Amino acid sequence: MKVDLGDLSAFVAVARAGGFRDAARISNGSASGLSDAVRRLETKLGVRLLNRTTRSVVPTEAGRSLLARLDPVLSEVDSALDVINGFRDTPTGTLRLNVPVSAARLVLPDIVPRFLAAYPEIRLEIIAEESFVDVLAAGCDAGIRYEERLELDMVAVPIGPRVQRAAAAASPAYLDKHGRPQHPGDLLGHACMRGRFASGTVVQWEFERDGETVRIEPAGQLLVQIGGAVDLAVEAAVRGLGIVYLFEDWLRPYIERGALEPVLEPWWPRFSGPYLYYPGRRLVPAPLRAFVDFIRNHALANARKDAG
Repeated sequence: MKVDLGDLSAFVAVARAGGFRDAARISNGSASGLSDAVRRLETKLGVRLLNRTTRSVVPTEAGRSLLARLDPVLSEVDSALDVINGFRDTPTGTLRLNVPVSAARLVLPDIVPRFLAAYPEIRLEIIAEESFVDVLAAGCDAGIRYEERLELDMVAVPIGPRVQRAAAAASPAYLDKHGRPQHPGDLLGHACMRGRFASGTVVQWEFERDGETVRIEPAGQLLVQIGGAVDLAVEAAVRGLGIVYLFEDWLRPYIERGALEPVLEPWWPRFSGPYLYYPGRRLVPAPLRAFVDFIRNHALANARKDAG
C-alpha cells in the first residue's frame, strides 16, 4: 500500500500538537491543508486515526499505534535530509526554540542578532512561555530552562550569564511612606507584587545571607502570571504600589535610573544561569548544531574578555 509521506507527516504534526491550528502554526502550514491530508490518509488506510471534537484532537488506538511507529521513522528521514546541510557553505533551515520570557528578555538579545548575522540562511522562531514542555512534541528543536527543571535525558549547554540573582525593589516613595525592610520577615507587613506560574503555583520569595535561608509567601493586592504580565508588576512597583521580586537584571535598569530602590540587597540569593537543552536521543539538526557551536564560542569569547 502506497501512502503519501506528506500525509503521514501531517498526521504526526497534528497528533503531536493536539490540534490542526497548533500544528499549522508549528509547521508553517494551513489547518485546512493538514485536515485534508489526514482525511486522505484515513481514507487510504480505511481506519480513523484522530478523534475530533470542537475542543481537542486526540489519536484513536489505531492512531496511537501508527504514531509510535512513525515517530522514529520520520525522525530518521529528517536526519537523512539534514545531512545535505553538511555540503552547504552555511547551514540552512528553521530553528525553533521554546524559552521562558525571562530568557527572551535577558539572555537572547545579546545572542540572536549576531547569530542571525553569522547564519543568514537560518530562520529562528522563538516561542516564549513558562511551561516546561516536551520540545519535540511542541514542534521545537530545543529549549532554554534552568538546571532544576531539566530532564535527565537532555543534553544541556550553558547559555547566558552563569550566575544570576533574584532581587527585591520598590519605589523610593513607597519606602519613604512604609519603611525599609531590614529582614525578609519584615516583608510580611508590606504590599508585595506576587507572581504565579501557569501551573497555578504562587512563587515563594527566597532570601539568603551568611548561610541563613528565608522563604516567605508575601501578601499584596496584585497577582500576575509569570511571563507576559511581569512587566505590569514592575510598572506597579515603579508607581508605588509595593515591592516586586524578580531577576536582578530585569530590575537593574529601573534601579540605575532611580525609579526603583533595592530592598534587602544583602539578602539577594544567587542561582546558576540557564541552559539550552535538547533531546540527546536523536541526531542534531544543522541549524541547532550551528546555534550550539555559536553560544559555546560566545561564552568562550566572554570568558576571555572577562579574564583580560
